Amino acid sequence: QVQLQESGPGLVKPSQTLSLTCTVSGVSITTYPWYWSWIRQPPGKGLEWIGYIAHSGSTYYSPSLKTRTSISRDTSKNQFTLQVSSVTPEDTAVYYCARESGGAYHWGQGTQVTVSS
Repeated sequence: QVQLQESGPGLVKPSQTLSLTCTVSGVSITTYPWYWSWIRQPPGKGLEWIGYIAHSGSTYYSPSLKTRTSISRDTSKNQFTLQVSSVTPEDTAVYYCARESGGAYHWGQGTQVTVSS
């Protein structure tokens, strides 16, 4: 059974880089046909898709976040990582990692990240 677990700092200062890791168990992140996504939900708002890294290692980002976002992976640890640079308080959200294929998502539990000085 696949499990995803987010980890990383819960508090980030403005202008710094937010970095979160998703550790996956139960399936290799290199296995076709899975896509490994990051999604966030700001307080009082809906879900916002950030981007993914595919089983092949290719990446794709939301146009609104593309210039500040990077997703990478460590296949030896079966982890993938999100980095968002130059954060502002508007980046405060619950961040989720998820496995996706054909529109079906399997979610991690989410982790709260607050951007504040």
